Amino acid sequence: MAAVTSDNDLLHRREQGAVRINIRLIPKARRSGISGEAVDENGTRYLKVSVTAVPAGDKANRAMIKLLAKEWQLPKSTFSIIQGTTDRRKVIEICGDMDMVQSKITAWMNTNLRETNG
Repeated sequence: MAAVTSDNDLLHRREQGAVRINIRLIPKARRSGISGEAVDENGTRYLKVSVTAVPAGDKANRAMIKLLAKEWQLPKSTFSIIQGTTDRRKVIEICGDMDMVQSKITAWMNTNLRETNG
């Protein structure tokens, strides 16, 4: 894999004492899951997450956090949406021991992720 040279190249990154990840959420999906990573037109990497919940209220966001917390074996209380609460494009922040958080996410991604186009 090529060397990482900018923040856009990182799917998850450390910022302001937490780990941040760009997400594209797909509500009302047939099934919930993390379907891969992609790169948008600006070159920013993001994780594609689908949930069966509807986007009404905060249902889809809560379902996304529950899914990510379960997959990465992290407490739901450490997750927050810092950008895009009403948009499909989101930035989530995970607080806690950053080394532990990053290692869990990296291990999961190395085992489960595939890269797709947009």
